Formats: sequence, C-alpha cells, structure tokens
Amino acid sequence: MNVSSGNTPDIDPELWERPRMRQALAARDMATVYRLLQRIGVSQRHIAALTAQSQSEISEILKGRQVMAYDVLGRIADGLGIPRGYMGLAYDASCAAQAGTAADHRDDPCEDEQVRRLLAHAAQVTIGATVGDAEEWAEPLTPTETPVPYRIGMADVEQIEAVTRTLRALDYRHGGGVCRDAVVAQLTWSQRLLRATCPESVTLRLHEALADQHNLAGWTSFDVGLYGAARGHLARALEQAKYARNPSLAANVLYRMGRVHLHCDRILDALRFFQLGQICAQDASCERTVAMLFANEAWAYALLGDSDLALKSINRASDELARARDREAPAWVSFFGTADLDATSGMVHADLAVTHLDSHLGIAERFLTDALGQRDPSMARSRAFELTALATVQLRAGDMTSGLANGDEAVTLATEIRSMRIIDRLAPLQAVAMMRAHSGDAQDLARRISVVRAA
Repeated sequence: MNVSSGNTPDIDPELWERPRMRQALAARDMATVYRLLQRIGVSQRHIAALTAQSQSEISEILKGRQVMAYDVLGRIADGLGIPRGYMGLAYDASCAAQAGTAADHRDDPCEDEQVRRLLAHAAQVTIGATVGDAEEWAEPLTPTETPVPYRIGMADVEQIEAVTRTLRALDYRHGGGVCRDAVVAQLTWSQRLLRATCPESVTLRLHEALADQHNLAGWTSFDVGLYGAARGHLARALEQAKYARNPSLAANVLYRMGRVHLHCDRILDALRFFQLGQICAQDASCERTVAMLFANEAWAYALLGDSDLALKSINRASDELARARDREAPAWVSFFGTADLDATSGMVHADLAVTHLDSHLGIAERFLTDALGQRDPSMARSRAFELTALATVQLRAGDMTSGLANGDEAVTLATEIRSMRIIDRLAPLQAVAMMRAHSGDAQDLARRISVVRAA
C-alpha cells in the first residue's frame, strides 16, 4: 500500500473496518494503530508527516505512550483519514453513514461510545453529581439533517400543508415571535423534498405548499420586525406561487408585501403592491381576495389623505366580499371576512379624520367596535390591533372612559403576544394619551405604553 506525497494517505478505507483496527480505534490505542499501519508499509516518517507529529512522538507512542489530548487525536484521525466517530471523537457524517447502513449497530464503536457517555452522564445527573451548565442550555445542539425520502407522494405534501396551518394558527393567537423560527426550520426540511422523485402533479402541489410556507415565514418575520427577511421570503413565495400556477396565492403574497411597506410608511410602494395583487386576484376569480386587496388599497389612500379614492376602494371591497361565494376559501385568505373588512374600514376612517373632519371618528369607532364584536378569541393579535385603534379614536373624540379602558386592555394584550407590529401600533395611542395632560389615568396609560415599547 502506498502513501501519497500530499496530506491525504493513499490508505484503503477498508483498513479502518478490519476488526482489530476498529477495536484499537475504539480504545484509542494509537500504538496498535501505528503498528498495524507499519505492517502495510506506512513508515514512521509518513505517519509523522500526515499527523503533524514529530518522529520522536511517533516512536514514544509505539513504545506505549498513551495519546490523551483531544486535539491531537483529532489531528491523527483527520490526517490518516479515519472517521472521527470510530475514535469516539464526534459522531460525524462518515460514522453516521456507516451506522445507517449497518445491519446491526451493537458492534459499532460510534454507537458504543455514545451510549457509554450518555450512560455516564445520566448516572451523574440522576445521583446529583452534576446538572450541567445552565448557560449551555441556551445553545442549540449540533444540527443533524433528517434523511430525505427518495420518493414522495401527495400525502407528504399534505403533511407540509397541515404543519403550515398549525403554525399559522399559532401566529394568529400568539404572534410571529412564538413561531417564526419553527416556520423557518420547517422550510429547511420542506425545501429539501424538491430533491425527491415524484409525479408532476405532486411537484406542482409541493411548490404551492412551499410558496405558502415562505408566505408565512415572510409574515412572521414582518411581525417581529425583520423586514429584510420578510421581503426575501415573500419574494420566494411569489416565485413559487407563480410556478405552481396559483394566482390566488400570488395575490395573497402581494397583499402581504404591501402590508410590510404600509407599516414602514412607504405608502406609494404599498399601493403598487396592492394593485399588482388585484391583477392576480381577478385572474383567480376570487372575490374574497379582491375584497382584501381593495380594502388595503383604501387604507393606503386614506394615509395619503385622498378621501375620494379611499372611500371608492372601501366600497368596492364591501361589494366584492358580499359577492364572495360560500365555497371553502384557501387557508391563506380564509381569515378575511366581515370582521377584517370592518377593521380596515375603521382604520380608513380613523386616518381620514387626521386630514379631514372629525366626523370620520364616529364612523371609525363604529366599524372598529363591530370588528371586535366578531372576533374569535384565537385571533388575539387582531383584537390587540383593533383595541389599540379603537382606544386611540375614542381618546381623540374625548371619550376618556371607553378610551382608557380599551387602551389598558390593548396594552395588556401587547405584553402577551410576541409581535413588534403591536408594539409599533401603540405609538399613536401613547401620543394621544400624553396629550390628555389633565387626566392622571391617561398619563398612566402613556407610561405603561412607554415601558412596553422600551422593553
């Protein structure tokens, strides 16, 4: 057997599989390992060169000196091409591949070493000798990818869709901060399924499922204030939705792009996204999606101070929603019903009241109150938004009792939901509460909001 002149030995990998060699590696008996190498023609000089040791060190090891240092053992394993797991250094990919293909793992040194260490650790923790380092618990374990199946079918795609529905429900109830990492982690797995073999019908459905997961990843990123990540996920969602030939989902993605930019005070950009979404929604013949996009277009016009276009768009949204058929709506748009239309109408009139007559405040209050009355408890974030807007409108109109009560409830909800959007939306309520200097309760509300926003 030859040894290359570079850093990698030309040693048959099967050498490491021989029973005596595996036994020596598992025991970290480097003297035996080196003697077995010498028997096949690998000199001390070559071993020294490959393992970055001196010839005198090699000689001492052959005479019985035990190698204890982890970094030296790692250097020996890497230099000679030995799978690290065979020496109990780490459960690496090479060892994992061997373990995954073995018919019986009981004689595998990788597994033996893992079990030995786990048993020793379990004994120490159980008898109270150690409980570990609390700071280390915050660090993630070394990630190990789940094997991707060679072939997938529709059932695999349906599982992705079910996970997305579950995570979306968590987002509605608890905010994006609770589930964003889970969505992104799930996407890592879901995207890898594109490597699997499947019929074309499954491929298209998989792209649609991936589009919706990216859609949710973008939305939850937006909810926690990661606007760059939100744009990235939403861009990928739009591509996948178009590839899957699903204009309804594409329209929904464009709606969410618009909402990101509306929140960032890029009103004209938001308006363009909403209008692009209307094209896709009309191609999909989905009145509910059309209604959602016109309602948000109205909100953008209201922020621009254009009452005529704002009212025209909100009326169009109302007409489209009234025409929406009762068939089951896709998960990504099923949330938009009369409660959301009323809530958006309330925001339209509240924002028009800033640049127009305060008569809009009464209309805004009515719409927001109606929206809250229709809200399911699971839509906690929406309730927080609407309570905040309603309290702001009521305080502006001089209704201190109702405004302070709703404001306090909104702040309490904001502390229970992981959403930066809610925190940001509290700013106008804080401003109007601070303007009511004659009211100690209003000043208390302003201080509460200040604490929450600073946290």
